[in-house]
Amino acid sequence: MQSLFQILMLILDIVWFFVIVHVIMSWLISFQILNVRQQFVGQIWYGLNRLMEPIYGPIRRILPPMGGLDLAPLVVLIGVYALRIILANNVAAFY
Repeated sequence: MQSLFQILMLILDIVWFFVIVHVIMSWLISFQILNVRQQFVGQIWYGLNRLMEPIYGPIRRILPPMGGLDLAPLVVLIGVYALRIILANNVAAFY
């Protein structure tokens, strides 16, 4: 059962990493440091969007419009952190 706990923590770490990369890349594209017309950048950007949209979509439907400010990544990061706390506090159930 310890393996299940470690796998769940690994999945949460990967989700955390992808959200952070997506946010940073969106900022770099917004400030025109990265150009999505470059093939490599475009592939990474569209791949990240396809990975993150199923996570962000339901949250965006719940959140009110914020005038161009997307708070879905922040909600996902808070959710991932909360799940990590819940798992860490209940680690005894995995042994």
